[in-house]
Amino acid sequence: MSTRLSAAERRAAIAGAARDIALDDGLGAITMRAVGARAGIAPGLVLHYEAGMDEVVAAAFAGIVRAELDEVRGLELAPLLDTLLDGSRSVVTLIWVQAWALAPGNPALAERVREEMDAWHGMLRAAVEQHGAAEPDAVAAQILGMIDGLNAHALVRWGSERERRALMGRAVEGMLGLAPGSLA
Repeated sequence: MSTRLSAAERRAAIAGAARDIALDDGLGAITMRAVGARAGIAPGLVLHYEAGMDEVVAAAFAGIVRAELDEVRGLELAPLLDTLLDGSRSVVTLIWVQAWALAPGNPALAERVREEMDAWHGMLRAAVEQHGAAEPDAVAAQILGMIDGLNAHALVRWGSERERRALMGRAVEGMLGLAPGSLA
């Protein structure tokens, strides 16, 4: 005999199923049918508990990238760059790339992408402020763009991890006026 779940438990199961689908197969694979199957419910029940599939996709994206941010928040700048560029986060990088591609057709996802980019920018701003950045917003924005770009390069194995990390280190040292090699 199965146990009846509360609405909150059912929403959590749906969210977990969507997250797992995104990590396994990508954001585009999050469908009502796939979420229902993964959560062990009829596909139609997904929309009984959720406002729409756009919101389910957006929430899965936000949960994945916020977990990564929470994991790296508080690292010093050099270890932060090492961690973000070491190639171990390619699944999350792919989630970002997919979100940027899907967001124009999914307003809920677009809003969550902007929110998460703002959160990452804020974390990077705090990290560069510790180094006395003259324009911390601009430096944080530049670093964020470089991390995204270099990690996208890593998805297709363009350049080596070592080359990407060295490039990032030199650029950030230059923006912060640090001695060459200080972020190596």
